[in-house]
Amino acid sequence: MDRSSLPSVTDREAEVLGQLSAGRSNAQIAHVLHISVRTVENHVSSLLRKLGASDRRELGALAGPQASVPGGGPGQVAGLPRGRSTFVGRQPDRAAIVGALDDHRLVSVVGPGGMGKTRLATVVAAESARGFPAGAAFVDLVPVRPGLVAEAVASVLGVSELPDQEVSGTIAGHLGTGRFLLMLDNCEHVVDEVGSLLGTLLDRCPHLVVLATSRERLRLPDERLVRLGPLPTDPDGVRLFLDRARAGDPDLELDREVVADICDHLDGMPLAIEIAAARASSLGQDGLRAAISDHVRLVNGARGVPPRHTSLNTVMGWSYDLLDDAERSMLRGLSVFAGSFDLASVAWVTGAPDTAAAADLLGRLVDSSLVVRATTTGTTRWRLLETVRAFADTKTGGVERSDLVARHLSWAIATATRLEKALDGSWLTEFDAVVDDLREAFARSPAAPDPAGRELARTLAHLMFARGYVREARELYLAAATRTADDGEAFDDLRDAAEVAIAGSDVQAGVDLLMLAARRAGDHGNDAAAAWAAAVETRVRFGYEYRSAGAPEHRSELLDAAQREADPDDPVVTALVATARAWHEGGLLRTDPAGTAVARARDAGDPIVTLRALDVLSATLIEQGHLHDALEIAGERLSLLRSLPRHRPAAATEISDTFQVAINLAISTGELDLASEFLDRAEVEDPTSNPYIAIPRRIAVHTLTGRFAAAIDQGAELWDAWRRDGIDRRWLAPAFNLVALAHGLADDGEDGVWLERTSMVAMADLAPTDWMTVRAAFVRARIALHTGDLAAAPRLVDAAFAAPPGWAHRSDGYARATGAELAVAAGLADAEERIYAAEPYAAENRWAAATLARARGRLLGRHEDLETAAAIYAEVGAEFERTSTLQLIAARFAVPPKAP
Repeated sequence: MDRSSLPSVTDREAEVLGQLSAGRSNAQIAHVLHISVRTVENHVSSLLRKLGASDRRELGALAGPQASVPGGGPGQVAGLPRGRSTFVGRQPDRAAIVGALDDHRLVSVVGPGGMGKTRLATVVAAESARGFPAGAAFVDLVPVRPGLVAEAVASVLGVSELPDQEVSGTIAGHLGTGRFLLMLDNCEHVVDEVGSLLGTLLDRCPHLVVLATSRERLRLPDERLVRLGPLPTDPDGVRLFLDRARAGDPDLELDREVVADICDHLDGMPLAIEIAAARASSLGQDGLRAAISDHVRLVNGARGVPPRHTSLNTVMGWSYDLLDDAERSMLRGLSVFAGSFDLASVAWVTGAPDTAAAADLLGRLVDSSLVVRATTTGTTRWRLLETVRAFADTKTGGVERSDLVARHLSWAIATATRLEKALDGSWLTEFDAVVDDLREAFARSPAAPDPAGRELARTLAHLMFARGYVREARELYLAAATRTADDGEAFDDLRDAAEVAIAGSDVQAGVDLLMLAARRAGDHGNDAAAAWAAAVETRVRFGYEYRSAGAPEHRSELLDAAQREADPDDPVVTALVATARAWHEGGLLRTDPAGTAVARARDAGDPIVTLRALDVLSATLIEQGHLHDALEIAGERLSLLRSLPRHRPAAATEISDTFQVAINLAISTGELDLASEFLDRAEVEDPTSNPYIAIPRRIAVHTLTGRFAAAIDQGAELWDAWRRDGIDRRWLAPAFNLVALAHGLADDGEDGVWLERTSMVAMADLAPTDWMTVRAAFVRARIALHTGDLAAAPRLVDAAFAAPPGWAHRSDGYARATGAELAVAAGLADAEERIYAAEPYAAENRWAAATLARARGRLLGRHEDLETAAAIYAEVGAEFERTSTLQLIAARFAVPPKAP
């Protein structure tokens, strides 16, 4: 993209424009450029204005095909390993794969091990990447254990689990924005899981293209196979041999006929040719031919072994025999690694005297083409090709194997512990490099009481949660509980698993695990009391009833049991029980229990306990209608967050809940600038942020403040996600309603479309609830005021006041105030009564207070009321409403409108 052709576009705007050309959403752009979603929205709005584009798709087209898209855009393949050497031959195969990618959405390159599937596919992927404007990614499945394929793909793509969505759904959301190339390498050991994931992705991402390599086909519909056979001896095999041999000795003289004979003996298998060529400089062509020929004759009589596998095993066995004892020992030791490794880990696991000795032996194995350098950033790492690893594994057994596994587990525990201590600093890059080996070490540990296995399970669970792998973290905590016979330790594991479940929005599982933890607490009465209390609190606070005993009376029994078990001298447990009791009694609209809980929590001095107690006080104040008081409590909760570690599950729940409540209260009280501030903080600080929750709030703030282009843009993104995911999320209907309002106030004629979409979402299975009806009435009433179409005013005013009085839903104040103003504009007889009926809500909602002031000004013809309305709108950030009010003043009183 030529910046000179764009009028006054900043560097950052150019980056955003490049991302738009890749079809990325605002949230994805924010992730790639490390900026907030709101900042992205501002840049998009600026670009729309500067470039005169009508929407984001037109902006993307303006960027052109050469736009620079950091993080895997056109021409880039995220995670692609760099070629270790020049690529030789395979022209017909390359052409076949490129042609297949043009016509098919799933292309599988299949063939036996050592045939060069990975290298060929990576070359084709790199060459073809520019044809995929949404990006491309390479995922190596060699070190991936069954059950973790989706997580491996998500890791390369840089996406995390969403609290209420499977990982495959999150991946689909990321890949569903445009033409994307996904390369999955070495699928054979997880072929069923790969097939299941790709079935989902290909169904939900119509522009996704997949290039897979495997020793067997994936057996999916419309799969296009490209079968990879041996290299032709001449010229490809000979060229490959000569290229690799002369890399070690540029002056090496080799006869092409001798080389061709060696390649024939090796059946044209690229890996076997490369391994043999690595020995050419030391053996010479005659010694090499003799050695290869002898080994081939030795295995010619083998039965039940495919010829090409025989060739590979032969040359590997021959190369292995040429190693000295230290090199063989090193190669066998490296076979215990599932993924890549650095010098320190090699020295630890293989028992090398030090890293210098490990480096020397690794270098020799690299020269023999048995070890390759892995792609990484910062630290040099190496790995074994899977075929070499499998061969080396067959040479390792008995005591040596047991010792290697034990040292690998010891290394894994030390590494995980060190990374856990670094969670508040720099840890992620190293964790991603070693995570497959940490998983492998844990999988090898005995599934029985075992201190080392439990230690690794707990530490790895904490790391997984911090990385965003919520489901895997929960399973690891549960696995830790099976590796101890101590009830107190098991309680800790089950409680932590419960906290992970709750943080991941699986409240039902969280309550179940808390109940189980309480039963495993044994003689630790305080632990049981804390678990019983937490179970009650979680059930009420997050709206879930325990299935086997859901009656409120049972909650009372649990609370009584917690009270009996609790040590009255333990301030933390006492505060937890008091908080649970306050939630249990919250329906009585009594402030006393909540106040008691807060007082005891503050005495305890634990910030998480205090946050939980303040939440029940906030909820009680909301039920009583004291929204501004509740907002003050939200501010206190926000101030406590900075001391919490985001990677701790219990802290993550409180951080997320605090932001949710604070944002909702800021919107409910009409403090729109404050809501924007909270949303910006949540993007950075909330570890479990869910776009299905965050985007509707953004839409609300954008619409109510008059930033209609941003609201419309986010609405389109949300609509596409809702259609793509196919999940019943009826609670998104109000957000789509507000998108309709943005269109209506922007005068673009699209509000009717979005009102129909709102009805489609709201009526998914059930009739709309009262609060949905009230929100719809607010939108239609405000559009009627804007357009002057007052024919439906009586019906809309009635609808705006239809819901029974209550404070739980933030639309009440907006709807009633707007309904009252519409009654005035339409000249309804009960207009003054409507203003009085809305005043209690206006006392708690500043936007509503401004709207009622404007309604009174219109009804009574009072200039000062309209001035008051304009001032309040300005204070809360409702710029569109302020401008509308000033225009009304000018029209009614012939006063020139104030400059914005």
